[in-house]
Formats: sequence, structure tokens, C-alpha cells
Amino acid sequence: MSTPSSSQRTADGNVTRPRRGIPPRFAPLVFAFYMSALMTLLMSLVITAVNGGLGPDYLAAVGRAYVRAMPVAFLGVLTVRPLVLRLVKWTLAGEEQR
Repeated sequence: MSTPSSSQRTADGNVTRPRRGIPPRFAPLVFAFYMSALMTLLMSLVITAVNGGLGPDYLAAVGRAYVRAMPVAFLGVLTVRPLVLRLVKWTLAGEEQR
């Protein structure tokens, strides 16, 4: 069986193929998606527990909160990203000060 020229064999003989993915120019959007998804999940878990307790409907309530909050969080991360980058640059010492 032949393998494509872009594939490589590992030391144990397995074939590895090049990874497909989103082009690097979309890194800010991918970062915003993952950041907002994880933070929304964390906050939905905590706020739902605080407001309604850990009853039998807890995970369903978390899911409802997550679905509502995720688009807001995603747009929020995209919106504040430039400000956060400036704040980080302003906070960190310059190369000459290290």
C-alpha cells in the first residue's frame, strides 16, 4: 500500500499525515471562540449553581444559560481584544527595562 508523499512514518511504523486546520490568519477568531466558550461554560456552571442550586434540573439550566450567553461572550471577547492587547503592552516592561 502506498502512502502520499506528504505522509511520514514514525519510529514505530505508523503513518502520520499533515494536520489540516484553519489558516493562521484566523487565530484571533479561533482564540475568541475558545476563550468565550470555556469562560461561558465556567460562568454558567457557577452562576446557575449559585442562583438555583444543584438540583435535578441543574445541567439543563446550565445548558440554557450557556446557549444564551455564548454569543454575547464571543462578541465581547472580539470587541475587547484590542483594548486588552494594549493594556498588556502597557503593563509589561519594555526590552530595555528587563
